[in-house]
Amino acid sequence: MSEPDDLPLIERFADALWMERGLSRNTLSAYQTDLRQFAQWLKGSDKRLLTADRADVQQYLGVQYDLGKKGRSTARLLSCLRQFYRHAVREGWKQDDPTTRVDSPKLGRLLPKSLTEADVEALLQAPDIHTPEGFRDRAMLEVLYATGLRVSELVELRPEQLSLTQGLVRIMGKGGKERLVPLGEEALDWVRRFIRGARMELLGERPCAELFPTRRGAGMTRQAFWYLIKRHAANAGMNKELSPHSLRHAFATHLLNHGADLRVVQMLLGHSSLTTTQIYTHVAQARLQEIHARFHPRA
Repeated sequence: MSEPDDLPLIERFADALWMERGLSRNTLSAYQTDLRQFAQWLKGSDKRLLTADRADVQQYLGVQYDLGKKGRSTARLLSCLRQFYRHAVREGWKQDDPTTRVDSPKLGRLLPKSLTEADVEALLQAPDIHTPEGFRDRAMLEVLYATGLRVSELVELRPEQLSLTQGLVRIMGKGGKERLVPLGEEALDWVRRFIRGARMELLGERPCAELFPTRRGAGMTRQAFWYLIKRHAANAGMNKELSPHSLRHAFATHLLNHGADLRVVQMLLGHSSLTTTQIYTHVAQARLQEIHARFHPRA
C-alpha cells in the first residue's frame, strides 16, 4: 500500500519547499495534489513514489494527456515530479531520479487575446462618468489604451510623470529603463478633466502621490483595477475572456493593424527585445487573414 509511506513524504516535501522557497499555499496544495494522484495511480502497479522508474513517469504523463490535459498542464505536472524526485535524491530517499531523461512536452507560444476596436470602444463607454469613480475609471481606461502601459505602471503613475503641454507620459519600466509615450488627444483630454474635477472630489484636502486615487485617498492596487475592468466589461455585455493586459495587447495589435512600424511598437511597449514584440505581428496577421477570408470573393 502506498498511502502510509507516500503521504508523509509528500508532506515533508511540501514543508521543505515552503521553508526553502516560500511558495504560496495554493502552489504547495497543487503540488501535493499532483503527487497524491501520481501515488494513487502507482498503486495499480503495486508501486510507490520511491520505487517508480522513468517508464512509470512517462506512462503517467501519457495517461494524463489522453485524459485531455493540455501541454502546459502536463509540463507543470512534470515540473512538480522533477522537483519532488530531485529533493528525494538530495535527501537520500531515492538513489536515482526517474525524471532525468523525460522530455518536457513542446509548448507553442500563446498568442495574446486581443480585443477588437469595437470591443475597446464598448469597454471605454462602460463607466458611469457622472460619478467621480466612474470618471476616474474612464480616464484610466483611456490612458491604458492610448499608451499600452502595464497595469502596474498605470496604477503607480504620478502626476509629475505627465507633461500635459507636450502630451507625453514618462515611464520607468522593467530594468529601470525609461521611455516616453504619447498620450494622444483623447486620453489627454480625459486626464486634464479628471485632474480638474473628479480627482479633487475623490481626495478632498488629502494628498495622494498617485494620479488615480481611490475614495480612501490612496493609490489603487493592480488587483483592484483588474476587478474594475471585469466589472465594466460585464456591464458592457462583453463575453470575451479578458486578462489584466487586454488593453495593452489591443494597443499593440491595433497599431500594427493600422500600419505602425514594429520597432516603434517595441519602444512604446518598453520591450527590451524585438522578439517579444513580434508575437503581436502574428495576431495582426491572423486578423488580416480573417478579414481576407470574410470579404474576398475568392477566399
